[in-house]
Amino acid sequence: MKLCIIQETIMQPDLTAEEVTSHWKALEKAIPGVELDIKYPKGYPSPEELDEMIGDADAVFGIWISDRIINEEILSKHPNLKYIATLGHGWREFDVEMTRRKGITITNTIYGAQTIAEYGWALLMEVCHHVKDHSELIKKTDWTKEENRMHYDRVVTPQIELYGKTCGIFGLGAIGLAFAKMASGFGMRVISYSRHKKVGAQYHFIEQVDFDTLLKESDVISIHAPLTSDTQDTFNKEAFAKMKDGVILVNTARGGLIVEEDLKEALDSGKVYGAGLDVLRDEPQVGDNPLFHTDKTSITGHIAWLTKASRLRAVDMAIENYLHYLNGIPTSVIN
Repeated sequence: MKLCIIQETIMQPDLTAEEVTSHWKALEKAIPGVELDIKYPKGYPSPEELDEMIGDADAVFGIWISDRIINEEILSKHPNLKYIATLGHGWREFDVEMTRRKGITITNTIYGAQTIAEYGWALLMEVCHHVKDHSELIKKTDWTKEENRMHYDRVVTPQIELYGKTCGIFGLGAIGLAFAKMASGFGMRVISYSRHKKVGAQYHFIEQVDFDTLLKESDVISIHAPLTSDTQDTFNKEAFAKMKDGVILVNTARGGLIVEEDLKEALDSGKVYGAGLDVLRDEPQVGDNPLFHTDKTSITGHIAWLTKASRLRAVDMAIENYLHYLNGIPTSVIN
């Protein structure tokens, strides 16, 4: 049995490629005689490069699931391939029926619900409190001057209290649920909208509502849905018009869910008070972006998932998922 592993470039300062590789080596202990072919591309490989890397592997780990890779043309070149694992939560649309006909199992890896939710909450805290701005004020002010000392405890941005406000969750998957728990812990009322109603005791503290209600009643909206043809451009001019004045928007999902020009207009008008965004439509952004030209946005580069713990957990969970598959009980199957 040959397994191909696409090990992406390490992007954290506290993690090494050797540490990640050592976790993948657990497959050698779990599957006698297995051959691991670990690839170390610089940057994410193109479809052509991936095609060559996969070769005659029985399974491949680390693929970004989209129709650029998961299509008839590429998969037909790899008759041995029966298992594909993405190391992330999300995926783009692909031909599900075609993969089923070929007998290929495709899984995702829900490794970072807490990590990503925590980062989303950090973005929300930044919009509400601008802690870094106040830290810089303290560090850079000359406090030997009496006129400065008189203003030591001033604030330079409005401070927003979340207690008693309504948090709307768009997409109540694992990440959305983790974010909802944080909101509830802050004393917020939590409402959510998902394509399918969630059932179970873990959701009892959340009011599941329709999309228009989510827009109209939320003081904070946090986006946690996948990007599909149904969800693309969901947050557009019409959606913003239905929101409360002064709503806060957080997005750690995919940039394509928001029409960025419409969000900029909503920010300029005050309809949206501020936005914390870890994702953009184009990543990396080549050229200008209207959201760069306002102090009402906090934007980072799709790094919500990048803790050392989550990176290693993704490997461990991907291995666990594959062993379940080999034992006839596949988990986290997305096709």
